[in-house]
Amino acid sequence: MIRKHKKKRALNAEINVVPYIDVMLVLLIIFMVTAPMLTQGVKLDLPQASSDPVDTSDVEPLIVSVDIEGRYYINVGGDDLTPLTETEVASRVGKVLRSNPRKLILVRGDKNVTYQQIISLMTLMQGAGAPSVGLVTE
Repeated sequence: MIRKHKKKRALNAEINVVPYIDVMLVLLIIFMVTAPMLTQGVKLDLPQASSDPVDTSDVEPLIVSVDIEGRYYINVGGDDLTPLTETEVASRVGKVLRSNPRKLILVRGDKNVTYQQIISLMTLMQGAGAPSVGLVTE
């Protein structure tokens, strides 16, 4: 018996990338169409105030609170239930910051307080010398 030696074919190790390119182009088109829709929003008249990023290196922050009626409270001196005026808050925050200039100041506001009141309080804190002012949320 004579055997014929068949030539073995070499394996084809190529990958057809055309379907991957098609999928990529479809995804590109989807993202191009949806991206402008994601950036649309409601036009708002936002209050103007300058602010700096919050530095969270301080362990015990100073918390200034504002209630629904616009009264200010501060957690310094053991009497945090007495309402304070803007000048009293600014003076107490200034005293605390003179003793510890890197003290973190946080503003805690009632959920029904207007955005303008919160921004005004944050601006007041920065005017008193606070290097950073943050917000407290639940």
